[in-house]
Amino acid sequence: MRIAQSWLTEILQRANDGWSVTPAELDAGFVRVGLEVEGEPEQLPEISGPLTIGRVSSIEELEGFKKPIRFCLVDVGADEPQQIVCGARNFAEGDLVVVALPGTVLPGGFEIGRRKTYGKPSEGMICSASELGIGSDHSGIIVLADGTAEPGDPAGPVLDAGAVLDAGAAGTDTVIELNVTPDRGYCLSARGLARELACGFDLDFADPATELGLPAGSETWPLEVAAESGARRFALRRVTGIDPSARTPWWMARRLLLSGVRPISPAVDVTNYVMLELGHPMHAFDAATLRGGLTVRRARAGETLTTLDDVERSLDPEDVVICDDRGPISLAGVMGGADTEVSGDTTDVLLEAAVWDTLAVFRTIRRHKLPSEAGKRYERGVDAAATIAALDRAATLLADIAGGSVEASLTDVGSAPVMPTIAFDAGRPSRVAGVEYPSGTARHRLEQIGCGVSGDDEVLLEVTPPPWRPDLTLPADLVEEVLRLEGLENIPSVLPTAPAGRGLTAAQRGRRAVGHALAAAGHVEVLTSPFCDPSVFDAMGLADDDERRNTMSVVNPLESDKAHLATTLLPSLVEIARRNLTRGTRDLALFSIAQVSFRTPTTAAVEMLPVDREPTPQERERLSASLPDQPLHVATLYTGKRVPAGHAGPGRDADALDAVEAVRIVARALGADVDVRAAERAPWHPGRCVEALVDGAVVGHAGELHPAACERLGLPARSCAVELDLTAVGAHEVLPAPSISAYPAVNQDVALVVEAGVPASSVEAALRAGGGDLLESVRLFDVYTGSQLGENRKSLAYALSFRADDRTLTEDEATRWRTAAVEAAQAAVGATLRG
Repeated sequence: MRIAQSWLTEILQRANDGWSVTPAELDAGFVRVGLEVEGEPEQLPEISGPLTIGRVSSIEELEGFKKPIRFCLVDVGADEPQQIVCGARNFAEGDLVVVALPGTVLPGGFEIGRRKTYGKPSEGMICSASELGIGSDHSGIIVLADGTAEPGDPAGPVLDAGAVLDAGAAGTDTVIELNVTPDRGYCLSARGLARELACGFDLDFADPATELGLPAGSETWPLEVAAESGARRFALRRVTGIDPSARTPWWMARRLLLSGVRPISPAVDVTNYVMLELGHPMHAFDAATLRGGLTVRRARAGETLTTLDDVERSLDPEDVVICDDRGPISLAGVMGGADTEVSGDTTDVLLEAAVWDTLAVFRTIRRHKLPSEAGKRYERGVDAAATIAALDRAATLLADIAGGSVEASLTDVGSAPVMPTIAFDAGRPSRVAGVEYPSGTARHRLEQIGCGVSGDDEVLLEVTPPPWRPDLTLPADLVEEVLRLEGLENIPSVLPTAPAGRGLTAAQRGRRAVGHALAAAGHVEVLTSPFCDPSVFDAMGLADDDERRNTMSVVNPLESDKAHLATTLLPSLVEIARRNLTRGTRDLALFSIAQVSFRTPTTAAVEMLPVDREPTPQERERLSASLPDQPLHVATLYTGKRVPAGHAGPGRDADALDAVEAVRIVARALGADVDVRAAERAPWHPGRCVEALVDGAVVGHAGELHPAACERLGLPARSCAVELDLTAVGAHEVLPAPSISAYPAVNQDVALVVEAGVPASSVEAALRAGGGDLLESVRLFDVYTGSQLGENRKSLAYALSFRADDRTLTEDEATRWRTAAVEAAQAAVGATLRG
C-alpha cells in the first residue's frame, strides 16, 4: 500500500489541529503499531526554477517524423506565447498544462533550456507526472481542470506539492509504502492507516467513513441478489447529468498517482479514490448501456464476459457475476465488463458498492489470473458498515467534479454483520505481558481501534469489535491488540527458569552420539525429505512385495511429485547426492538421521474430532492406532574417494568396507553389540552386501549399491550406502571405560582353512567364544586362496592377543587358550589349521 504522508496528515488534522510529524517519525509511528514499512520513506524530488501554469493557444502537427510530434504555442502569462515541441497526444487547444520554462531543474538534475528540435525552436517542456517525480505515469502530460489557475501562475502551489522553495518552485511530499499482512486488510486504505497512526501517536480520530445523509426515498435500480452469490451487501446510487468532458481535479489525480493508480476520468477516478480513502472498492456503470434490472448470481456453464481489459473470459459456475437482461456484465469483486464501461460520452452513472464473499473472490482471481486492487481488498475483507458511506462519498465527489445531480434514491440489499460481544478481563493483558498497565489501559486501547466497550474495568468488560476487524473473536485477540498498541518492545524479555529434570532421554543421547560419531569420522549431515515419489522404488530394483513399497499417500502434499511418506532415507539421500554431483562435487560421504513411516494394519484416516472438548479415551486410542509406525533411521551414502589424494598418497575410493565400518561406528556410539553377515537386499550388490544384526534380529544393511541401481539412480559406479533402524538397535547404557592392565600381552597368530563361503565374521565369533576371558582382541590380517588349499577353500590368518589383569601370562597359558579357540572354530565352522 503506497500513500502520501500529506493525505494521512490531512485526515488526522481533522481532529488534531496543526498536527504533523517528520517522515522519520511517521515511519517510527507505523513500526510502533506493528506495520512493516518497505524501505525508507520516498521523498518526492525537489524542482527548482520557473515551473508555471500555461494554456495551450495553438497546436501544429509536424509531419515526416517516425512518431507524432506537435509544435505548440503556450500562453504562460508573458507578452509572447512560449514555443514548445511536445510528443504527447492527450491535450488540446485551450487546455491548462504545467510548463517547465528554461532554467527549471527537473528530478534527476535535468535542466530545461532552449533548443531547436524537429526543425522548430523549443523553449521549455510541457510536463507529465513522471517528469515531475509524481508517480510513474508517463502516458501523457498533466492537464488541469479549467478554473484551477491562470496562465503564468506558479505551478508549485497548484500542484499541492508542499512548501514553496522559491518563486514558482514545487516543494516536496513523502510517499510511504507498507506491507499489509492478510489479517489487517483494513490498513489498505487511508482511513485504516490514519486510525493506526492515531493509536501510535495517541491522537483523537475523526472517522472519514461517515454517511452523508443523502436522500434514499425509493429504489435506484431494480435489483435481485441470489442467496447463492454469497453477497453480503449490495448498494446502488445514481448520478445523472454529468459533464463527460470534465477533468479530474489535480488534488485527486495527484493522490491517485502517488498511490500508484493512473487517473482516467472523473467517474472512474472517484471510485478508485474512495477505495483508497475508505478501503471500500466500488464500480461505475454507464447507466445508459444497462438493459433492464440487475441480478447478482453465480455464472452458468458456457457464459462468457469481456472484461475491461478487452479479454473475453469463459466463466466458471463458481464465479459470481452481476447481470442485466443480456447476461453477465461484471465479474464481482474483480473487474467490470467492457459493455457497460464508463466512456467519454457517459452522462448517466450508476455507482455500485458491494461486499462479496472473500473466498469466492480469491478463487475467481486465481482462476482467471486477474489480480486487481479491488480484489486485493475483498480477499482480506471489506467493512460492510461503510458501504453507504463510501457510496455517498463517491456520488457527492462525482457531482461536485463533473456536475450533474445525485438522485434521491438508494438501492441497499443486505446489512453490516452483527459482531459478537466478548467478555474480557481488563487485567489479563498485564498478566500475559508481565507488565503492570494502569487501570483503564485495556478500555482505552480497545476503544482506539474502534471497539465498543462497556462494563467495569475492575470486573469484566463487554467488548464488541468493529465490523472491519473480523479477526477479533477471542479474548486472546483483544490481549494482543492491547499489547501491540502499548508497545511490544516495552515487554521485558525474561528467560524462564528451566524446570528440574533428568536431562536428555537415552534415545536423545543416542541420536546425538550417532550424529557426532559419524561427523567425527568425516561424514556430512544433510536434511532429507520425509516424502518420496514411489516410482523411485523401480529404479532401486525393489521387488513388488517389498515392504518399502507399502507407502502412504498425503492428502495435500507440498510437492505433487512427492505425495507419499518415505519408508527409507535412501531416495532422498540419492537426490541430494545427485544435486551435488551436478555441481561438481564428486567425493561425498553424506548421512542423515530421520524418521520413516510404515503402514500398520490399523493405519487409516480418521474423521475430524470436535474441538470444543477434549478427546475421550476411546478417541485417543483410535487416533494412536491410526498412526503409522515411525522408527528412527540413519543412512549414509558414499561416492568417489573416501580418502582424498594428497601428499600422503593417491587417496582411496569408497568401498563396501567403508559402509561396514559406518555400521560399527553407529554401534559403538550406541554401546550396542552389532554383528554383520553376508546378505542380499536391493538396492545393494548381492555379493557386496551385509546385514547388521542385534540379538539375532536384522536392523539394517550396508555395502556397495548394485551397478544397475546406480545407473538408474544417476549415481557413479561403486557407490556405497548404509541404512540402519536406530529404534531397533536401541540406545544402550555405555559403561565406563575399563581399567588398563599394567601387564604385557602375549600375541599368537593362527591360520585357519575354511570353505570359501564361510564369512570371516563367523570364524572370528568362534575364536572369541573359545578363546576365554583372557582373549583381548582378534584381528584378521590376511586372506589367502590358492590351488594348494584345494577348490573352494580359503585361508584366514588372525592375530590373537591374550592379557591378564593380575599377572604376566606365560607362553604356555596363551598356547592353551589359542588351542581352545581353534577347537571352537573347528566345531563351529569346520576350520582346520593350515599346515
